[in-house]
Amino acid sequence: MKIGVTSQNFRTITGHAGKARRFFIYNVQKGQEPQEIARLDLPKHMSIHAYKEAPHPIDDLDILITASCGEGFARKMVMKDIDLVKTSETDPVTAVKAIIEGVPLAEPQPLDTIL
Repeated sequence: MKIGVTSQNFRTITGHAGKARRFFIYNVQKGQEPQEIARLDLPKHMSIHAYKEAPHPIDDLDILITASCGEGFARKMVMKDIDLVKTSETDPVTAVKAIIEGVPLAEPQPLDTIL
């Protein structure tokens, strides 16, 4: 299974997923430690918000973890068959491990407190 995490600073889970251009990509299997297999650092025109072409580099993800996103981004993930997880957890590896283990993640902050 491939899990992506939005991380504009390549340290923590960040929000505004539609405009995100930096992602950690993990390959995960139940019972094993997540393996970071890539870091995407895409040009501005390749944010999901701006990119209208197909395919997109995140299209092969099974799950995407982010701190926040809008309704349009969430709809695009449904169309791409990518499960979207929003959380206030800041550590990418902690979040990925929680997903693998079926542990609920902290609820995301309301958008009005992020913006």
